[in-house]
Order: sequence, then C-alpha cells, then structure tokens
Amino acid sequence: MAAQLRIFVPPHPLVKHWLAVARDAETPSPLFRSAMEELGRWLTYEAIREWLPTLETTVNTPLGPCAATFINPDVPTMIVPILRAGLGLMPGIQSLLPLASIYHVGYVRNEETLEASCYLNKLPAQIDPQTRVIISEPMLATGGTIMATLADLVSRGVDPALVRIIAIVASPLALRKLADVYPTLTIFAAGIDEEVNDQGFIVPGLGDAGDRTFGS
Repeated sequence: MAAQLRIFVPPHPLVKHWLAVARDAETPSPLFRSAMEELGRWLTYEAIREWLPTLETTVNTPLGPCAATFINPDVPTMIVPILRAGLGLMPGIQSLLPLASIYHVGYVRNEETLEASCYLNKLPAQIDPQTRVIISEPMLATGGTIMATLADLVSRGVDPALVRIIAIVASPLALRKLADVYPTLTIFAAGIDEEVNDQGFIVPGLGDAGDRTFGS
C-alpha cells in the first residue's frame, strides 16, 4: 500500500478556542502571542503521541520497585522554527520538549512572485537519520517555504517519516504539494481553510501570523 501524507486536526476544545482567538481581527498582539503559545503546546502534545521513542526500566518508589517508561535520551530530537512567525509557537513546543535542540531557518517571501528565499540557515551539515524533527510553521499557504525547508532537511539526512509539522492553518494547495513529494510526512494543524488569495494569504485564515505575533 502506497504511503499517504497524514494531516490531523485535533478536535480538542482548547485547540478550537485558541484558534478562534487567533482568527479574531480584534485580538491584540499580547493575546495573539498567548494563542500561538497555547496552539503550539496542544498541537505538539498531539504530535508527539506514539512518536517519541521510549525505553522500559525499573525505578524504586518509596514503597518498592516499579516498572517505568522513560523517553529514550539517546534518540535525538530537534525543533526547526521557520522565522519569523514560527517563533510564536516555540514557547508551547519547548515546554513539552525542553531538551530538544533548536535550529533556526529564516525565509522571506517576494510579495510579487510569492517565491520564498532563505536569509538564515543554522541547520547542521549532517543530521542523524533517526532524529525526530518538529517544524514550527504557523501558516501553510502556498507551500513554498515549507517545501524549501523540507528539501534542505532531507538533503542533510532527515527521514520525512520522522518529521512532524506544527501549523495553525493549512491550505489544500500546500497540502497537495507536500503530499506529492513527501507522502510519509505528518502534519498537525488547528484548521484547514478553503483557499489562498492572490497575495498568498490563506482565506479566511488569520492574517499575517508574524506581524500579529510581534506587533510589527
């Protein structure tokens, strides 16, 4: 059976609540940042379920020995926030994965051609193929930025099957592009919207996540 991209939209009421807060044009920047943090936390909670390798051992409670399960510290985990909007999700993601390594990449989009170009790349030259990778990218709109980031990660050794993308809103256009090239990929998003407009924004979406996060 051929692999197929998986997109999960958790039905959790807190995910729905914070998505509504983020969508609202009247939400001020400080509250929008809170929404980003909470969505990063709850989407990551769902994304790492049955994804992080564990090891079985025994611990001694005050009353005696007991079987125990720990996250395996020998399997590397990394987080890749795509600047600048991806930084908004990071407090929530890091609260669940405090020991993960963080490598920043930065892309800027040409507003006329909608093409993404990289201005910052802090990825290591080679990445252990068993590394679990979380990409923080709030808006999957035209798909240009996420496609470029994934191509770079794969060229350095990352297995797409071990990647989880944390997004707030995704468009069918971006999902089709990702499915064609990375069918083993998994995405967790708070919502999937109908379309991308001529300016490359998801509609109805939530506007420019970077501008609204940082108030600039």
